[in-house]
Amino acid sequence: MMLAGFLFLLLLTGESSNDSCSYRNLFMHLYPEGKVQNTMTRPVKNHTTPTQVTLDVLIYAILDMNEKDQKFISYVWIDMLWHDEYISWNPEDFCGIENITIPTKQLWTPDLTIEEMTGKDKASASPYAIVYNYSEVWLRNDMMVVSICKMNVYKFPFDIQSCDLSFKSTIYSNKEMQFLPWVNSSRSTNWTLTMIRSQSEWLLINMTITNKTVDNFELKQSMLVYTIHMKRRSVLYVVNFLLPILFFLGLDLVSFLISDSSGEKLGFKVTVLLAVTVMQLILNEILPSSSDRIPLIATYIVGIFGLMMLSLMETILVMYLLEKDSKENEPNGDQNLSEDCGDKQGKISLDNCFRGINTWIHSACVCDVSAGKTPPEVLPLPQELLSHQGSSSQVMEESNDSKLGELVKPPSLLLNSKKEEAKPAGYWRRVCKRINTVFFIFYIIAASVFLVYIAVCWNED
Repeated sequence: MMLAGFLFLLLLTGESSNDSCSYRNLFMHLYPEGKVQNTMTRPVKNHTTPTQVTLDVLIYAILDMNEKDQKFISYVWIDMLWHDEYISWNPEDFCGIENITIPTKQLWTPDLTIEEMTGKDKASASPYAIVYNYSEVWLRNDMMVVSICKMNVYKFPFDIQSCDLSFKSTIYSNKEMQFLPWVNSSRSTNWTLTMIRSQSEWLLINMTITNKTVDNFELKQSMLVYTIHMKRRSVLYVVNFLLPILFFLGLDLVSFLISDSSGEKLGFKVTVLLAVTVMQLILNEILPSSSDRIPLIATYIVGIFGLMMLSLMETILVMYLLEKDSKENEPNGDQNLSEDCGDKQGKISLDNCFRGINTWIHSACVCDVSAGKTPPEVLPLPQELLSHQGSSSQVMEESNDSKLGELVKPPSLLLNSKKEEAKPAGYWRRVCKRINTVFFIFYIIAASVFLVYIAVCWNED
């Protein structure tokens, strides 16, 4: 009988020992039946004691950086550690259990918010938290943060951006809740570089942590600011944007080898200029319109556009001068007129010339004048020539050379005076050649200086 009672007592002791080693027994110890845990107030026994929340933020992925909308989208891990004075136990009483996982609805959790956040978090909040025997509570949450980030695109696409994630309480002041960094900036950067899985077109440089107190509507609050420094991967923009525009500049430079006499050069330059305009429109869709300074890439495009426009204007001027030179060098109608008149003088008898000298000059000159040109003015005939109209044929033969020379001389003098006023043949063509040479030298010097200036501005700190 005594042996049976001993065995029964040993069995009860074993069952009690097994029950004390379970998480359920520990949970019932922390939350006994009928005990209501207040999760709405800070877990402190003295209201003057601030709740210190240790915070750690790791960037798991950089999803997007929208320059146009000035938005930074990231996926972050947020670890919070705080002290709950109402939760504690002795691990020896529960077979060495030092921590337990408890639903977050059974605990008070800090009302953490991100000041720059503008979009709703699409990630689900963690339903559990880890509670340690020394009254510490650890909660990890994943968040997809859509935040505002003031971007400086002056050196786009060789820019470095810095975006802030400012963590603070929604309602508690710094006397009630204080945020402290879990690790320093270098340790946080190393952990982030180890854990990060996607960076899009950006390269994470480092993270800096700043602990400060801000005045928010006369409410002083503790704030922990994580500043994320990122560098853009510029290779794709250089290959797809900067180099094509530089190639267009080279094509415009090579177009000086095209002959100015044809219209192909003008059409080629206009086509290249329109291509640069299309690239400028694409850039306008990328960069924000609220930038404080004009980005260097916009200056780069406008500068090349201006050089090409000057080149186009120079081509138009040269083509105009060449057209003017060709018009001045066309066969002159007055010269043909004098040659035809001279040929007809030998064929027409002197009797006909003296019989109707006015009619002959009028008919001989008008017949060869081209359409749209005014015949040269006929000078009045000498009186001596008219008085000898009825003389003998001998007198006419003797005076043929002298009088007829005087008759033909005035039109030739008129033609000579016109030739003296006109430019020599090929004058404007030589001027165009000089203009092309001078402008080509200026074009190379201006383009080189401009490109060097842009490169220096992009490389300076």
